[in-house]
Amino acid sequence: MQRTIHRLLLLAVAFGVALVALPRLGGAGAGPPGVGIYAHDRLFKVVATPRDLPANGNFDTIYVLGGDLMNVSNAAPGDADYNGGRWEVRPIMWTGMAPTQFTNAEAIVQAATMGSIQIGDVARRFECPLIPDRGGR
Repeated sequence: MQRTIHRLLLLAVAFGVALVALPRLGGAGAGPPGVGIYAHDRLFKVVATPRDLPANGNFDTIYVLGGDLMNVSNAAPGDADYNGGRWEVRPIMWTGMAPTQFTNAEAIVQAATMGSIQIGDVARRFECPLIPDRGGR
């Protein structure tokens, strides 16, 4: 019995360490889908994976807004040019406006063109599927 409890505690600690080690993706972690990202004014759930990808092939963009704001994607399932969840992550720097929840990439690009934000260089490349949020948010 003590051996079983000890194993369960070790497993819980290992799981906790793995969750902390994964990068934040709009509130999502590894495992079951969690709310996490907007694309085309629609909310998607994500399943974060810890696997980084080399800079080979095609990628879509995830804009990381920071703070408690959800990230935004420029593509989603159903788009003709969607790359199946292969992402380049680009941070947003708020230079001429207060942090604001964008819900589509077009508004982010427009804000960058106006000088209200700056879009950073690629910080990471990884795989992560988007799952439509059927919860109505």
